[in-house]
Amino acid sequence: MNESKKMALLAVEALEDKKAEDITIIDISEVSVLADYFIIADGSNRNQVQAMADSAEEALGRAGYDAKQIEGYQSANWILMDYKDIIVHVFSKEDRAFYTNLVVTPSFGRVCSR
Repeated sequence: MNESKKMALLAVEALEDKKAEDITIIDISEVSVLADYFIIADGSNRNQVQAMADSAEEALGRAGYDAKQIEGYQSANWILMDYKDIIVHVFSKEDRAFYTNLVVTPSFGRVCSR
């Protein structure tokens, strides 16, 4: 298993620990130089969204992966966590629904949806 896939699975486990909903992993390695995987999840309220981001950051940090950048933590509508090889998107339910309606999810590279 390659390093970026290990990172993605660690992030998913950490998100699941905080009861993340609708977790989706999208393999973008063939179409992007930005990252290998997008991990997308949502939570039902601000506290849960922040707890999910904290859990992912802690789990990845313990494994030796530090975020290049984290944005949106204070508002907790959409937290973007850039780990270079993976990008974790943690949304509030409302914001995920809004952005899902704006953007057509690509049919390529979907690894799994939980």
